[in-house]
Amino acid sequence: MSDLAQVAVTTLKGVGPALAEKLARVGLETLQDVLFHLPLRYQDRTRVTPIGALRPGGDAVVEGVVSGADIVLGRRRSLLVRLQDATGTLSLRFFHFSQAQKDALKRGTSLRCYGEVRPGATGLEIYHPEYRALGADEPSGQVEQNLTPIYPSTEGLTQQRLRALSEQALRALDGRSLPDWLPAELARRHRLAPLADAIRYLHRPPPDADLEELAEGRHWAQHRLAFEELLTHQLSLQRLRESVRAQQAPPLAKATRLPAQFLKGLGFAPTGAQQRVAAEIAWDLQQPAPMLRLVQGDVGAGKTVVAALAALQAIEAGYQVALMAPTEILAEQHFLNFGKWLAPLGIEVAWLAGKLKGKARAGALERIAAGAPMVVGTHALFQDEVRFRNLALAIIDEQHRFGVQQRLALRQKGVDGRLCPHQLIMTATPIPRTLAMSAYADLDTSILDELPPGRTPVTTLVIADSRRPEVIERVRAACAEGRQAYWVCTLIEESEELTCQAAQSTFEELSLALGELRVGLIHGRMKPAEKAAVMEQFKAAELQLLVATTVIEVGVDVPNASLMIIENPERLGLSQLHQLRGRVGRGSAVSHCVLLYHAPLSWMGRERLAIMRETGDGFVIAEKDLELRGPGEMLGTRQTGLLQFKVADLMRDADLLPAAREAAQQLLERWPQHVSPLLERWLRHGQQYGQV
Repeated sequence: MSDLAQVAVTTLKGVGPALAEKLARVGLETLQDVLFHLPLRYQDRTRVTPIGALRPGGDAVVEGVVSGADIVLGRRRSLLVRLQDATGTLSLRFFHFSQAQKDALKRGTSLRCYGEVRPGATGLEIYHPEYRALGADEPSGQVEQNLTPIYPSTEGLTQQRLRALSEQALRALDGRSLPDWLPAELARRHRLAPLADAIRYLHRPPPDADLEELAEGRHWAQHRLAFEELLTHQLSLQRLRESVRAQQAPPLAKATRLPAQFLKGLGFAPTGAQQRVAAEIAWDLQQPAPMLRLVQGDVGAGKTVVAALAALQAIEAGYQVALMAPTEILAEQHFLNFGKWLAPLGIEVAWLAGKLKGKARAGALERIAAGAPMVVGTHALFQDEVRFRNLALAIIDEQHRFGVQQRLALRQKGVDGRLCPHQLIMTATPIPRTLAMSAYADLDTSILDELPPGRTPVTTLVIADSRRPEVIERVRAACAEGRQAYWVCTLIEESEELTCQAAQSTFEELSLALGELRVGLIHGRMKPAEKAAVMEQFKAAELQLLVATTVIEVGVDVPNASLMIIENPERLGLSQLHQLRGRVGRGSAVSHCVLLYHAPLSWMGRERLAIMRETGDGFVIAEKDLELRGPGEMLGTRQTGLLQFKVADLMRDADLLPAAREAAQQLLERWPQHVSPLLERWLRHGQQYGQV
């Protein structure tokens, strides 16, 4: 039998062009694809339950004879079929039916049905059961030999169709038609079953299979496939890393003059963690291969100072640096910071964002092309028309908002389009170890695990919005003592427009209630210049209370602000709440964050808010966030790329990751010929990820 990866689904019985198109929509183009399209769950149809023994709430197979079929006119017209066996009677109810179907279900017909039993108007009922008529010569009670698989589907693909296709593919399956690319030595070491056995088992588990174990993904057959998938994911990242590492980068000599001047003007000494990470980066930048380093630091750990030291090394060596941020407000914050730091050193800082138009834009593009040493902007810096003279270092803030593809696109921006820029990626969202080992395996990681002196821990309170008047009084008291406060309005059903309206009405309500205070408003629909003006007023303490949407999540630094109210915090993920909370506690005053929730809270909502109250450690919060929300949401869909795992689950299979990494390393060293077939098998639809 030929390799199933080369056999098209159209060779299967019953697959014409129309069905092939539907199958292609869910990525099923070959017989190998069909075999790797695994069931989501299983139904037990291996025994017939007597009608008299049925219990509501469970799924069951029943057999009986039709004793009547009538159209019933209630709130909705339905076809009601009475089914009888020796132990009792059951009703089958159809809301969608044809005359032909009614005629076929005539009195005396023997049926086998499957569905969920529920209490109904006529006793126990099954709505829209799967059913088929039993032939006169067909023995009663002869049911399925295996558990029935339920596959991921799409419109126009029925479960019966998918089962029939997998049945045909399984008949073609053997050790030669689906090669096992895990060498026997590796399989033995990690106690992994043969691939064909695992696939056969998962498509057709025997009646005695442990359904709970399968549902939780802890079965040996799932374990075998999850291991291979995680291993392949590691291989793709290793390959990506190798292809970037194989490129040339400009080696940047260790700088002495500019960093010394910068630190002198800073007014405070860097923490031990900042010095350690800065030294790691400085060493990387001296190498002729591109640096790929991720700097993680909790809110306020001083990542920007570390980035500035890296930038100065490139500038002193005579090259350009680009700093990119995902939002205009964060990019502007960096622009102001770097302008303040670098102007005394006589270094020009250029600015480019999507909203820059006309002459201003043309001028910025010209300055960048002419070699402005420091360029700050949004991902507008990725656009084709942006030409750098000699870009040697790209600093990317909040990497999880940028896709891997965008990072790779940077290569074209390097010196002569030939030398790849060094890459420094910063995030204030601490990344749990399991995610760092999978989503960021192509990067070296540095952690800033020390907060600068003078930062105070923030006390978090969880209060129901029925106590809103008390909270407003608390804001009044804090501002009367000379402090400043934030009032954050969160997303309403994912609509930016509605959220801005909510912020507007909250601003009006608070301005009225706190007439003696100077209240400001900032939201995503305002022009960048308006936002910047409001932020400046707040920084200069001309405003005492700032009503804002989550646009202030990152990068805003006002040490005098010591109180933050977050409305409807249950709508946000933990990492985002932690980011927002990090806007207070930046000075020496005792700071508070009030989570003003709307009752009743879901279980998940209660869990999240309890975690926020208990800990201020970003890494603990990130682990919990991953546990509660899963990796896709935490990273944002753009970054997930390959994290749409078919079998593996990063939380459940975290314990497999170290072994999968080690096995990937061994494959690359000892069995390199197995790498491409594995990437092809698991990642064919996301292949471009591994190509630079």
